[in-house]
Amino acid sequence: MPLHAAQLLIDLGSGSRTWQTEELLQHPAAQDITIKDDVSYKRDMAYRAVPLASLLKDLKAEDHLQAVALDGFAAELNAAPLLNRHGARAWLAIEDPAKPWPALAAGKLGAGPFYLVWTDPAAGHISPEQWPFQVARIQRLAPVAERFPALLPAPGLAADDPVNQGFALFQKNCLACHRLNGAGDAQFGPDLNIPYNPTEYFNPGFLKRYIRDPQGLRRWPQAKMPGFSASVLPDAELELLLGYLKHMAGRKQIP
Repeated sequence: MPLHAAQLLIDLGSGSRTWQTEELLQHPAAQDITIKDDVSYKRDMAYRAVPLASLLKDLKAEDHLQAVALDGFAAELNAAPLLNRHGARAWLAIEDPAKPWPALAAGKLGAGPFYLVWTDPAAGHISPEQWPFQVARIQRLAPVAERFPALLPAPGLAADDPVNQGFALFQKNCLACHRLNGAGDAQFGPDLNIPYNPTEYFNPGFLKRYIRDPQGLRRWPQAKMPGFSASVLPDAELELLLGYLKHMAGRKQIP
């Protein structure tokens, strides 16, 4: 079946706009870019893309966005990296219906119609979860901690407490696919605290191995969780993330 033009909703709170494929392909800022070792395709890819900052007029660095995909993946994104003009830079890649992108894997669809990609991602320590594909809308929302208090660590912890550092990493790396205590917008992966937290049923060493290479421990055709390499999630950050999960095992809230 031939691809058809799609539309992307961008809602920044002060107003919303629906962009059509053709509009974006002809956007004044659109250009041809090459992404080295694309996170989703695992190889170099060429795209027609628009710098995401060009579509986020009046957005402030302290704002918070969510990119929602057609399959329920909901990436939580701090605005500041998306507005960068140098270093790690965010782009909205647009699939041309006349030149469709390849499938992500056998029996799967491609990353279109819209895909958030990054040039020089290492400069901004960009996680794979910050590369949402099949994007349907981008919206400005209140920060995660305000929207979902059930995710919060125990009150009274210092802002730089390791558990709060782990909470920040959870938002960046896990919340796009998973809920915790029933809280979150993702419709993709299992809840990470109800009924049991993975720190309760995984041997600590195997849990770390599972996060690094999920299919190295459990393999099945429908598996979707990506591995988090040490270059993306250094060992010290992995320990902080697991510290948050272990902390939350003692703060279960049944939705």
